[in-house]
Amino acid sequence: MKIRRALATAVAAAVTAPVVLLSVTPAFADTKPVTQTQNKQSKPTIKELEAAAAAAQKAYEEAVKARDEAQITVRKALDELSKDSHPLVAAANAAKQAAKDAGAAKDAADQAVTDAKAALDALPADDTEERKTAETALSEAEATAATAATAKTTADTKAAEAEKAVQDARVAAVRAAGVADKAKDDALAAKIAADAALAQAKKEAEEEGEDCEPEEDDLTAVVTGLPTKLVAGTTTAFSLRLTNGSDRHMDEIITYVGVHATDKSGLKDTGKFFRLQWSSESSPKWKNVKDDYIDAVGALKPGARTDLKMRLTLDKATPAGNGVAFIAAGFYNEDGSCGGTPGADMYEFDVKAAGSEPGKTEDAKPKPAKTTKPGDKGSGHQPQGSATGTPAKTGTDGSLAATGSSSATTSIALAGGAAVVLGAAAVFVVRRRKAGSDA
Repeated sequence: MKIRRALATAVAAAVTAPVVLLSVTPAFADTKPVTQTQNKQSKPTIKELEAAAAAAQKAYEEAVKARDEAQITVRKALDELSKDSHPLVAAANAAKQAAKDAGAAKDAADQAVTDAKAALDALPADDTEERKTAETALSEAEATAATAATAKTTADTKAAEAEKAVQDARVAAVRAAGVADKAKDDALAAKIAADAALAQAKKEAEEEGEDCEPEEDDLTAVVTGLPTKLVAGTTTAFSLRLTNGSDRHMDEIITYVGVHATDKSGLKDTGKFFRLQWSSESSPKWKNVKDDYIDAVGALKPGARTDLKMRLTLDKATPAGNGVAFIAAGFYNEDGSCGGTPGADMYEFDVKAAGSEPGKTEDAKPKPAKTTKPGDKGSGHQPQGSATGTPAKTGTDGSLAATGSSSATTSIALAGGAAVVLGAAAVFVVRRRKAGSDA
């Protein structure tokens, strides 16, 4: 029996109805993706997925155009702000000169006070008329110095305000470019999600088989130890825990682990430089993940869990860029019941060039597709801390099924913390056992 179609539907349904798309305009609107959350969702058609992918492609192209226009605008604005002829710069220069002149006037007034005091001190004590004249001169000098000090304070304040206006203009120009960059990154993430959903659905549509409707389930798939920064030429070990949090037996479990990446431009797929492998307690020999699927997980008893060891190797030639890992799991029982995780969790990471220092890093956090069951107060994927450690069994030869789709999946770039959450619960479509099919 095969259950890969269940996972394909989970990934596909997670990005449609409605599709997670961004509408990006040259105005550099900071638009955020929409997450669809509901209890049950029908499987999208190939036509719907094609329309979604086309819309995502158009949105991305518009975002790239807007980003390019923003960069031109910013460069022009910064160039103008470096010229003395710019109104803000001219005002700042004039204010600086006024402050300088006010400072000189204050210095002169202070010196006049000093000179008047010296002249007064030099007069004989009995020369009353001369002392009276000197005291008057000193009083006038002190008044002039006080006025000059006030004028200098005012001029300094205006000069600081004028300089701040110039700096604020520079910051505003750079911020506009940053908004356009983020919009482009978000649009690219939505495009990749839509492309991946379409490719997966087309691949699975070629398989024959009878569909079954899933029952509500408590199967979770949680990744730990995958850092947010990876360096080319290194191997990173992490783990994938599968937990049966329900009170029923799950006969056959398959996991979907898809890793996609691009260079910094977001246009070049760098997936060929990645090698993902897995092993388990019952099958300790490292095996390559083929076509994004691990078919040999086996069964899980109620409340049981199993840990898959994973390792991701990046070739030294891997370009710096961005990547994402999609994780999902599904199950099929002999009685025809089936189910799985409500969508594909997404774990984002940066790729550093070979020889780079990763710097401060932390474990990637999942962006899950959340659902709420009737009567439940919580939602989303949570590891079952009380589950018992029961290892899963592999097939008789420990091999992986060569099905699924990664070759048709395009690249993904998630810069800055951008992020698309693959939302919405999916109706899992699973192939029933047929006479003569493989078990």
